[in-house]
Amino acid sequence: MTDAVTTKPAGRFGGLAVYGERRVMAQLLLGFSAGLPNLLIYDTLTAWLRDSGVTLELITFFGLATLTYALKFVWAPLLDRTNLPFLTKWLGHRRSWMLATQAMIVLGLWMLAGQNPQTNLVGVALFALMVGFFGATQDIAIDAWRIEVSDDARQGAMAAAYQLGYRVAVIVAGAAPLVLAELYNWNFSYAVMAALMAIGVVGVLLAPREKTHSIREIPVGDIPARPVLQVVEWIVRLALIFIAALIIGTGLTDKPDALLWAFGGVMGAGAETIKGGLEDNTATGVLTQFAYVIGGFVMMAVACWPIPGVKTRPGAYLAGSFGQPLADFFVRFAKLALPILALICLYRLADFVLNMMNPFYQDLGFTKIEIAEVRKVFGVVMLSLGVFVGGWSVAKLGLIRTMVIGAFMSPVSNLVFGWLATQGHDLGALFVAIGVDNVATGYAGTALIAYMSSLTSIGFTATQYALFSSLYALPGKIIASQSGKIIEASARAADAGGPLSLFKPMFNKLPEGSLVAGAAKSGVSVQGLGAGYFTFFLYSAAIGIFAILLAFYVAKRQPAVMAEAKAREEAAQAEAATEAQPS
Repeated sequence: MTDAVTTKPAGRFGGLAVYGERRVMAQLLLGFSAGLPNLLIYDTLTAWLRDSGVTLELITFFGLATLTYALKFVWAPLLDRTNLPFLTKWLGHRRSWMLATQAMIVLGLWMLAGQNPQTNLVGVALFALMVGFFGATQDIAIDAWRIEVSDDARQGAMAAAYQLGYRVAVIVAGAAPLVLAELYNWNFSYAVMAALMAIGVVGVLLAPREKTHSIREIPVGDIPARPVLQVVEWIVRLALIFIAALIIGTGLTDKPDALLWAFGGVMGAGAETIKGGLEDNTATGVLTQFAYVIGGFVMMAVACWPIPGVKTRPGAYLAGSFGQPLADFFVRFAKLALPILALICLYRLADFVLNMMNPFYQDLGFTKIEIAEVRKVFGVVMLSLGVFVGGWSVAKLGLIRTMVIGAFMSPVSNLVFGWLATQGHDLGALFVAIGVDNVATGYAGTALIAYMSSLTSIGFTATQYALFSSLYALPGKIIASQSGKIIEASARAADAGGPLSLFKPMFNKLPEGSLVAGAAKSGVSVQGLGAGYFTFFLYSAAIGIFAILLAFYVAKRQPAVMAEAKAREEAAQAEAATEAQPS
């Protein structure tokens, strides 16, 4: 966080000592609390729904509950600007929000545990949405607390602890409910999950109180109150924000279900046009997704923009709540603000396009059990190692150096998958590839979380970080929709004798059975499919070069920009102090 004073832990093992601090241990528990509801409202819930005989089409609709996590920046300003009665005075601003949202998650999971999807599917959907909304809100509060209780040197350890706790929760939420449902029933299973949220409550009570929270004032005293008109204006503006959120969510997920649920009745034939445009797997479909996201943000900006020539309190509040955090960021980082945002969006792009890995492993001939053992057991261990090393690196090498190193991680690890493609069904090679990739992913993920945390300001922490965390995955999610097409198009191009055919000899001596079934499904030769996969991994590594170049560009210029921002802030404070003195 830019307002914090950066101090590196002293001593030879100072980078490791941060993991023993109280706030880091609390963050581990809070990471678990954040990860538990996320998986329970869709991934695990789908198994319960299918057991109850719900159709696959309806099950897919439940994925909209997770949309709240992508749109949490919409209500993040509320957590920056609103105190909770009684709780805030007792626990502090951020911890009070964490405890309140945890209580609502527990209530939602408990109510969900009392439902029967066969007789009350609407109730299941409503309580899943409730858990999703308050789970996303808890994330906002946890992220803001993490940033406000730590200086830059400790952001890495805090990010690492969060990710480790989150990963444990994902394992628990993915496996324990299935076992409990098999031994008892789904209702008991979800009741136990509600009880496990007590771990998050312990985390809140263990967590140290953040620094005094500063609520940035929005002056409206000179704007006359117009009660009736204000109510109408609030209704119109909030309706526009709601529609904008649905449009952004449609672009992020390429699923128009929520938009059609809300407005399908008035769209008529246009509903099918919307659906068809998003289901287009060509480059046009990707551009359509981008258009939805950009259009949604434009509509949100309009909803928050003051009425030209007319001062109103709703306009002032919304402009201040959303506009001030953005203005603060652009003022502090000046001409470096856009490159920083571009870096955030591209930093993990090379990772996000790898959405075809399970088909890749299956095409190489690995069994589902082999894939599960290596990815879910060994992979989790190596990911945790990468997360741990990333946290140590921030404390020992500094945030900027760690960020630059992390930018190299994803492209380099993707090349290892290209090597795996040439080895075919080789279990040892699979261990090596997944091990390298997961260490790199853990390190880069920790570096990015710590870096984004450092960019926020006191008073705007929740809003700014929520926006960063929503934006960083946007390009990858949309571009990843083309991964399968790139692989098969490259395979056909290699078979046709173009430049990519130079890769085909690398796949002449694969172990028996490798790529055979996959090649038959795609209608290409074994060597052609191998060349297609190899080309895809080269492509995924190449797009990571943009993040590397941006990382160097930002790293070279950010210290000077931050020094200028600090000088401006000190000059402004000195001027304010001079004006406050009696003449």
